[in-house]
Amino acid sequence: MSATEYIKYHGLLLPPEAHTTESLEYAQNFCVEDTDVFAITYPKSGTIWMQEILPLVLNGGDLTPIHTIPNWERVPWLEEKQLARVVDKLASPRALVSHFPYSLMPPSFCTSKAKVIYVMRNPKDIMVSSYYFHQMAGFLEDPGTFEEFMDKFLEGKVMFGKWTDHVKSWRNSELGDRIMYITYEEMVQDLPASLRHISDFLGCNLTEEVIQKIAEHCSFKSMQNNNMSNFSLIPKVYMDSDKSPFLRKGIAGDWKNHFSSEQLARFTSVISKELEGEELGVCGSEKVDDVL
Repeated sequence: MSATEYIKYHGLLLPPEAHTTESLEYAQNFCVEDTDVFAITYPKSGTIWMQEILPLVLNGGDLTPIHTIPNWERVPWLEEKQLARVVDKLASPRALVSHFPYSLMPPSFCTSKAKVIYVMRNPKDIMVSSYYFHQMAGFLEDPGTFEEFMDKFLEGKVMFGKWTDHVKSWRNSELGDRIMYITYEEMVQDLPASLRHISDFLGCNLTEEVIQKIAEHCSFKSMQNNNMSNFSLIPKVYMDSDKSPFLRKGIAGDWKNHFSSEQLARFTSVISKELEGEELGVCGSEKVDDVL
């Protein structure tokens, strides 16, 4: 598949297997409720993890949905065509995910009290994960060599455009106490602590016993073995796990096994320049160098 076969939406490239003109129009007209919770990510930043976490936090640790409902139905993407099919089945408070930049969120979102958890990940690890995803996903163009894919990533010629644009749009959203920032790396390092943070933000006040239960069932190994979460239900023509597993490693720092010193220098230089003056820490206190 070539890039020209992607849907181009406000300058962003989107795969037509999941997005249509109708689904994008539906997203713009979607009626966001005050109790809705959105997990917002740039692709390959922990979206599937949040689809596992949010239902369990919101329902007090009931494992039923993650064992009986595919993740794309239990926590659907705002912009994908699946949403219109399942929206009436979603229990309140509804959990949704999106890769949209802030500027493309529907008007009803801006006027609502809906909460957002923005998950940010080291862009080098995002690029590595995306590189392997492009190898196994039949609906995406072939990534070419690692060097070639890095060029596309830095130029924003990948799904949902530049990582830097996405991050800046949400870091400058001015949503106040409606938005919480967390990093993929924090979650990898201490998932129970991250779950407590999420629980407190959403006003769920979960007990320590429930926190530990959720952490156990949201571990990488548990999700890897859960057919409702590991995308094994998707036909091989769309996702070929023989080429690369969808849930590949679930770690932080795998980029160190892929970047040459020259590639690292160029990647860091480009990203740092585009984020010059930005503060990207979870609490707005860390500089770009701390994230990269």
